[in-house]
Amino acid sequence: MVRFATREDCLAIENDKPYEGRDVPVTIYGQLSRTTQCYPDHKAVSFQLFSGATDRAETLTWVQLKGKVTQAANLFRKLGVGQDDVVAYILPNSNETLITMLGGMVAGIVSPINPMLETEQIAAILRETNARVVVTLRAFPQTDVAEKVAEAVRHAPRVQTILEVDLLRYVTGIKKMIIPLIRPKNPRAAMHHADILSFNKEMSKQPSDRLTYEDEQEDRVAAYFHTGGTTGMPKVAQHTYSGMLYNGWVGSRLMFSHDDNIMCPLPLFHVFACHVIVMSMLASGAHGVFPTPKGYRGDGVFDNFWKLIERWQISFIITVPTALSALMQRPVDADVSSVKTAFSGSAPLPLELYRRFEKATGVNILEGYGLTEATCLVSCNPSDGPKKVGSVGLPFPYTTVKILEHTKDGPVECATDEVGEICIDSPGVLTGSTYTELDKNHDLFHHDLYLRTGDLGRLDEDGYLWITGRAKDLIIRGGHNIDPAEIEEALAGHPSVAFVGAIGQPDAHAGELPCAYVELVDGTNVDAEDLLIYAKRHIHERAAIPKHIEVLPELPKTAVGKVFKPDLRKLAISRVYNEVLVEKGFDTEVVRVIEDKKRGLVAELRNSNNVDKEALSHALGQFTRPWQWQQDQ
Repeated sequence: MVRFATREDCLAIENDKPYEGRDVPVTIYGQLSRTTQCYPDHKAVSFQLFSGATDRAETLTWVQLKGKVTQAANLFRKLGVGQDDVVAYILPNSNETLITMLGGMVAGIVSPINPMLETEQIAAILRETNARVVVTLRAFPQTDVAEKVAEAVRHAPRVQTILEVDLLRYVTGIKKMIIPLIRPKNPRAAMHHADILSFNKEMSKQPSDRLTYEDEQEDRVAAYFHTGGTTGMPKVAQHTYSGMLYNGWVGSRLMFSHDDNIMCPLPLFHVFACHVIVMSMLASGAHGVFPTPKGYRGDGVFDNFWKLIERWQISFIITVPTALSALMQRPVDADVSSVKTAFSGSAPLPLELYRRFEKATGVNILEGYGLTEATCLVSCNPSDGPKKVGSVGLPFPYTTVKILEHTKDGPVECATDEVGEICIDSPGVLTGSTYTELDKNHDLFHHDLYLRTGDLGRLDEDGYLWITGRAKDLIIRGGHNIDPAEIEEALAGHPSVAFVGAIGQPDAHAGELPCAYVELVDGTNVDAEDLLIYAKRHIHERAAIPKHIEVLPELPKTAVGKVFKPDLRKLAISRVYNEVLVEKGFDTEVVRVIEDKKRGLVAELRNSNNVDKEALSHALGQFTRPWQWQQDQ
């Protein structure tokens, strides 16, 4: 690893040689082969079905992982998957999930799909990607994945084969005897056209010491990752070998070594886990630990988390703000001295949560930034340098970040600390072909080079990137993107509703929660409770159901009659912060929310001498939106 402390360190890496001159393998299989040759008997991945610190786990060394990935790739090719064909997987975390991910990339194009999506959305992604093979769960207690996938495949005519993963093989003792007796049946499996085979049984028939075909040494698209998924058809981003391996190169040069043990309870359908972590493992030889199929959502994971850290001698914790919030509600009840760093992404990190975690564990948090459209990695607070809490750190080497303002004369670069749209170029950006649907690439790039992220931000004098808001109209709940259009379209169907504006309101745990403001048709009358009941019936994605609905006499609108959401966001910030101030007994209130050029929306509180300012800072520091005392008018 090299020093990563300042912008100058990144520039020194870039000036040493161009990225094309770096010794990075061309293919995923080439990288896996190189790492296996260097560290054949080192641990590569460990998975445990249950969360206890002494529960059974399955560990694969690098040579074992390579053998299974080779078998999986050979199996996919036998099933007719060429390099332009798609292997989709709809799986919770397991060793088979990782093997499928890598094997699918080696044989063709892999398409990870969130198993928590509704059936219609899974089917839409299978159709959009023309998936040929689907790897999913065999019916198992406490999960409906198998049934949902069977129904989705019925509406995806190109799928020819379903390969089932049976989690029973991870179970021991009395549970291994009971589960076959209570295993749910899947009547929908008989309703589709695809063949159903056992993943492990079919894979075991393939050679593990060699590919049965040539691993062509050329860059190509090898993964499809969907974005969003709460309304209509999710967009599907294309990822190349070179983009994915760039993530691994960054991780191996600046963060991880073969001696590291990485705790990653994040889902293997998300770019954070798949690209930032798995690709870094692949390039560095580090050992990744994946506890329970549901990761952080698994039974007992939070309660046992610190004991798992001690068991596996974890040096890097991979996390998100919602998980950190849950962890801080539990005592640190184990020896965590092995931990060097926690890496947080997916959503903004509240200042108070950062401080509480650092105080409880003695571990620094590196907050970073990435997005699916850029094959993830963009920036991170430097491991060896100052951590500016609230920023997302320095752009990685060979990643260029521009802050651009769209004007009538075209895009104009903003000055230091001036807010504009964050636009990026890096080896992870597939210029002009980010999405599978060509129409969705329209107006996605400035100067035909810089990907428009839709996020608003600024670069400070030290080169640190700060995110201040979003140009694109998304609600981000715990790292999960929610399109407000689904909420608005559902509520607009109510006969008494004239206008709807859905936004994200601040939340101490999830970062944002969806809420909606409604203007009624003249002469009608309906209350918020009835509207919420209506919303629950008509919004299919549970995460998108508003946590608050409020009826206003009139919604703020632009000159052309469009709902003006910045004013709604100000209303939501005022309401949520004032609720906390009342609950905690603080003698003050939000008097207004202002637009600050550097920090975005800022809540201003009435000045008061009767307030414990430190306690107030703790209370409001749980939110990502800043606050300040009222300024002189």
